[in-house]
Amino acid sequence: MKITKQEVLHVAHLARLNMDESMVDLFSVQLGKVLEYVETLNQLDSAGVTPTSHAIDMSNAFREDAITSSIDRQAALSNAPEEDAGSFIVPKVIE
Repeated sequence: MKITKQEVLHVAHLARLNMDESMVDLFSVQLGKVLEYVETLNQLDSAGVTPTSHAIDMSNAFREDAITSSIDRQAALSNAPEEDAGSFIVPKVIE
């Protein structure tokens, strides 16, 4: 499939790209080659092939929610450089 210079310029305009004439020529040739390759893939017989969203089988690693014990407040604050009334004191980040 042939990509025209006007199509390359149109896409460049949409992407807010500035291109000189040599870049337009180069991209029209390169994009044309990519589309030719995709066209060869369209000739493959894909009947009976299940559509997938990933090349490999993926699944989520779900686990049951379980209530577990958490760290004691005093134990957590024991490593704090500064604390006040059960809270961490940290340097001011936003002025």
